[in-house]
Amino acid sequence: MGMADYKGKGNVQETPFGYTLSVVGGKWKMLILYLLAENQPVRFNEMNRKLEPITFKMLSSQLKELEADGMVTRKEYPQIPPKVEYSLTPKAETLLPVLEQLCEWGEKNRNN
Repeated sequence: MGMADYKGKGNVQETPFGYTLSVVGGKWKMLILYLLAENQPVRFNEMNRKLEPITFKMLSSQLKELEADGMVTRKEYPQIPPKVEYSLTPKAETLLPVLEQLCEWGEKNRNN
């Protein structure tokens, strides 16, 4: 089904598009998914450095939301100092072709 199938059928947030935005919307989530797609697994502090100027609190919050939505897995190693790695789930990997298309669109339209 496409966007035209839902035209005039009520609240946009109740459509598949609305669901998708609830999972990947916002300033940081797609950047986190992109970073993980390129480099997984990624440790928390490494991700924090690569996504500057994101704050520690915001990154933690966004990762928790992505984890709750089944997009990211968190692996904690019981050691000192603590080590935590994040990677994409199979569900998130189904979104990678869409991210690729967004990258291609950006490349084509960046300087227009």
